[in-house]
Amino acid sequence: MSEVTKIHKCPICHKVFTDEKYVPFCSKRCADVDLGRWFNGSYAVASEDLDEMETIELYEAMNEQTDNEQ
Repeated sequence: MSEVTKIHKCPICHKVFTDEKYVPFCSKRCADVDLGRWFNGSYAVASEDLDEMETIELYEAMNEQTDNEQ
């Protein structure tokens, strides 16, 4: 039975590769470049700011959950 070779394309340098050691990146260098982008703020996860009432409700729910676990 033959083994299927997966072909990937690096999201950093766009090189096509088959070695799965650093997937989804082609190398440690590209993985480190991606990590550096997260650290310096180039990437960000979108979020909505909570208004004051939503923040209070969230903290109350978290405290209630903590109290129920004890």
